[in-house]
Amino acid sequence: MKICYFTATGNCLYVAKRIGGELFSIPQLMKEDKIIISDETIGIICPVYAGEMPGMVRSFLSKAVLKANYVFFIYTYGMSSSVARPNAISAAKKAGIKLDYVNTIKMVDNYLPGFEIQNQIDTAPQKDIEGQIAAVCHDIEQRKKNVSDLNLLHKASIAIVGNTMGRALLKGNNAKSYIVNDQCIKCGICAKVCPANNITVTDRVYFSDHCEVCYACLHHCPKNAIHLKNERSSVRFRNEHITLKEIIDVNQ
Repeated sequence: MKICYFTATGNCLYVAKRIGGELFSIPQLMKEDKIIISDETIGIICPVYAGEMPGMVRSFLSKAVLKANYVFFIYTYGMSSSVARPNAISAAKKAGIKLDYVNTIKMVDNYLPGFEIQNQIDTAPQKDIEGQIAAVCHDIEQRKKNVSDLNLLHKASIAIVGNTMGRALLKGNNAKSYIVNDQCIKCGICAKVCPANNITVTDRVYFSDHCEVCYACLHHCPKNAIHLKNERSSVRFRNEHITLKEIIDVNQ
């Protein structure tokens, strides 16, 4: 089994490790001229961003050639999975990929404009994260199939979300509004954890125009020096089972 994943604060990497198999970082795969992956089973794991998948994951689906008898797609999310499932089915179908199984796992949300992060961390035990992961692992082991054709309601919902929240959130220039305060020590960790290679650190931190809005740079800054004007929390998060070195290694 091979699993391709996108991770910012470690949730998706942790799920990928729990499911097992050979793991591939999507940011690293996207640097290849061609992406051809073959196995009996192939999985894709990524977070939900306003009912959407990260822009890079959508690009990956369009670029990759996946050869497998069973293909699954797992989302992690914090508040609502919204139209994420039909979105995955629709995006995969457009890319010529047939999904057999799509599911979601509710975990800690890292979306700073929407959540008080400490509350997310404190209430994580109530979500039974390990139980959710175990159920997904069982389904995959049993080669469960749960994907059906999209109906008109699904298609309409995808269009509405795509034209409002999703596109507004995933505009590439979002990072231009990030605030770097005088606590910054120019250590370069923000650049190292960025999956989009969107950050350059010299005598200041410079953000380019292809931000994935994953907030890895904000959550992993050792001095908590990067902020949003509209953030609801100064607390930061990384999955407790994942190290900073792992995030750097998979996103470099």
